[in-house]
Amino acid sequence: MNALLDPAPLAVIGGLTSAAMAPGWDVSVVSATGSTNTLAARLPAWHAVRAETQSAGRGRTGRHWVSDTGGLWLSAVLPCPGPRDTWTLLPLAVGQALLSALGEIGARDLRLRWPNDILAGRRKLAGLLVERHTADTAVVGIGINVHNHPEAAEPGLRDTTVRLADLLPSAPLDLDAVTALVLNALARAHQRLRTEGFGRIAEELNAGWTSPRLVALTLAGRPDAVVGLFTGIDATGRLLLRSRDRRVTAHDPSAVALLRELDT
Repeated sequence: MNALLDPAPLAVIGGLTSAAMAPGWDVSVVSATGSTNTLAARLPAWHAVRAETQSAGRGRTGRHWVSDTGGLWLSAVLPCPGPRDTWTLLPLAVGQALLSALGEIGARDLRLRWPNDILAGRRKLAGLLVERHTADTAVVGIGINVHNHPEAAEPGLRDTTVRLADLLPSAPLDLDAVTALVLNALARAHQRLRTEGFGRIAEELNAGWTSPRLVALTLAGRPDAVVGLFTGIDATGRLLLRSRDRRVTAHDPSAVALLRELDT
């Protein structure tokens, strides 16, 4: 077991070899932690940590993520050599890879809510958070509702979340198998971004964003929200918004603090 995972009274309950999990990955499991991303920040590339529960799971902009027993709470470290700009669009590449992987096991009608949430209809199934703690690695945190019941912890989530168990009621959703699915998807996203660049990934994402959605963007440094139709992204990952006068503006992901989908 990697000693880096036990700097405090965290119970490491299992180590999963690459043969038992996903080829090329070294995976450890802890019973409980604050955030798997925080633990993984100290790990080398191609290592991952999974927790049975998190007390301080977080999403983009620091929003809290309920991480109860039965869900997948996983953080994995990917190597990011070379210019930092090469990996700026890693969150979108990972999002597309997860959509494809979940579709392969039978989850239908999923979509990516820009830039980091996977939804079935308007209900949230999964979220991801990519953080850079060192110059040459990135920590990819993934949270997926599998068998858990987030609405038990926060009743307000009852109508806003969905689980893999709801989408695939007859499938044997073992957490080790879902972990392997996710880690293999991360490896594919990394390989594609490193060898192909982002252009083809952008095309695949845009193919899934066929119906423009009315959204409100909160932009850094602007007190008022920008409202328009989200029509996809360009080849550099900028979000494309069409206003009422049909003018299209492009917004860099780093400048978008929040995207809210509005009822039409």
